[in-house]
Amino acid sequence: MKNIYPALLVFLACLIGCQPAQAPDPVGATPSTNHLRWHALEYYAFVHFSMNTFTNEEWGHGTESPETFQPTALDCRQWARICRDAGMKGIILTAKHHDGFCLWPSAYSTHTVAQSPWRDGKGDVLRELSAACQEYGLLMGVYLSPWDRNHPAYGTDAYNEVFKNTLREVLTQYGSVFEVWFDGANGEGPNGKKQVYDFPGFIQVVRETQPGAVIFSDAGPDIRWVGNEQGFASDTNWHTLNRDDYFPGTPRYRELTQGNPGGTHWVPSECDVSIRPGWYYHADQDTAVKTLEHLSRIWYGSVGNGSNLLLNIPVDRRGLIHPADSARLMAFKQWRDQRFSTDLAQGRPVTASATRGRGYEADRLTDGQVATCWAAPDGVTTATLEVSLPRPTPVAHVRLEEYIALGQRITSFKVLAHVPGSTGDGWQEVGKGATIGAQRIVAFEPVTADQIRIEISSALAPPVLAALKVFQAP
Repeated sequence: MKNIYPALLVFLACLIGCQPAQAPDPVGATPSTNHLRWHALEYYAFVHFSMNTFTNEEWGHGTESPETFQPTALDCRQWARICRDAGMKGIILTAKHHDGFCLWPSAYSTHTVAQSPWRDGKGDVLRELSAACQEYGLLMGVYLSPWDRNHPAYGTDAYNEVFKNTLREVLTQYGSVFEVWFDGANGEGPNGKKQVYDFPGFIQVVRETQPGAVIFSDAGPDIRWVGNEQGFASDTNWHTLNRDDYFPGTPRYRELTQGNPGGTHWVPSECDVSIRPGWYYHADQDTAVKTLEHLSRIWYGSVGNGSNLLLNIPVDRRGLIHPADSARLMAFKQWRDQRFSTDLAQGRPVTASATRGRGYEADRLTDGQVATCWAAPDGVTTATLEVSLPRPTPVAHVRLEEYIALGQRITSFKVLAHVPGSTGDGWQEVGKGATIGAQRIVAFEPVTADQIRIEISSALAPPVLAALKVFQAP
């Protein structure tokens, strides 16, 4: 019997060692399921198309005749096909801008497509876009401006109920909506009065009718504006925000660009920018479409800094995406494919200076699975990670992703490349940054490396990373 005990002890030790490590505790505000789905999209289209398209305005006046709205060849399938082929995941349409013109036959307005000659007054842009998005596998979102320069009730208590009914109409008749977009514009209506918006009531309508949608405004409640219309987030970009300190129309734009570390709510930023100088189509801007170089800088500054990119495409007076915009979108897609299609680190071994234990090993960073992660032990807020490449290879990008389901933690990091044959120990610093969040793309001049090292210099809590990806120089 005495010989059984050593074997039993070995068995018990093995059993204990095979148990998964305890999961890290969440830190601070964490994303909802809707947030996680939204983060995964990264890139989708804004389409500004409405009365302003035909009046050559950016902000309409509400006095335009509905007969002005006359697209000659409107084809939402063309929009959806181009957006899909450009690598976008959805389309958000300006269903009602500040002038109050509705792109669907609303029962709560007399300033709609039903009063226009288009489709003999029987047209419905929202319905056509909804069908096109379903056909091409895209998500649909809607922009509805609370400001209405046409509606006679604007500026009175009754208008808030009108706008809620308008919201409910849109959000119950056109299928699933992934994002509802509000801005804080608030000017005078036709009676010369401004409106006191019932944003809590507006939000409640969205929650009731589209529980899977995220709501955007300057201050959320779900997604925040990045504080500029150039398409750039800050190097420091927290997905958390002290939400109650801000409001639609807030003047604190710079704070929205960076967010608040340890903020009370998960309210990540979205970068909205137009592919042209204007948001609506203007024929004199056909030669002013942003260059590929400009779009690449926007990509690094938005998606590369942890935000989602909402790129506006101004549909022209025919009701089609102009060839100049389409060509640039396809070139932009090719540019991204050349750089980010092949992850050299996938499946490669990774070593870490500290690991939490079984289930959180460093190799989880390169396994290609979104549900796995590497995690540091409790009490550890710095770490070094190294991935070995198959052979010395020219590399120019590293992409890092935090496991944001447990919160955002990392506050500073460096990227180093091991260059065989170079002076010293061969390690060269090629990039650095502050926050990481949902994703961080570090771009640098190409170097021929056989290893990549990530040095996490500081974090709010033990760091937890979901992915480490390395991309070859094109």
